[in-house]
Amino acid sequence: MTMRIYLDNCCFNRPFDDQSQIRIRLESEAKLKIQDDIMGNKFELVWSYILEAENRSNPFEERMNAIADWKKQVVIQIKENKKILNKAKKLKEIGLRSKDSLHISCAIFARCKYFLTTDDKKLHKNNSIKEITIIDPIDFIKKVYL
Repeated sequence: MTMRIYLDNCCFNRPFDDQSQIRIRLESEAKLKIQDDIMGNKFELVWSYILEAENRSNPFEERMNAIADWKKQVVIQIKENKKILNKAKKLKEIGLRSKDSLHISCAIFARCKYFLTTDDKKLHKNNSIKEITIIDPIDFIKKVYL
């Protein structure tokens, strides 16, 4: 089975951020490599209702449309359900924000191996969540490709 991954909204937006900072530039390059491999069927991309909602509220129409185009590549679209909401409630108890807990809960529900993000608050919760690895695009490249 192909490895299933979930990219959150900040990860999808990374290439649109100010590339003058080295961390942002490196995360962008790593994310673009991962996207190429999604297109090449090396990974299965998961999409969720919370990702959809967050993207629709993107104030930059060009970014919103570019990210929405990735829905064409997904293998599974997660809709809200009680299991996701219950898991999200538990994730909030460890200090995650509501939307973040919903994203991670959707990824767990979809049986993703990795949850990719560039958000430090989510990255710092990795050791608190056993069902999935929360990782940034650079560390994902190091772990999966090397």
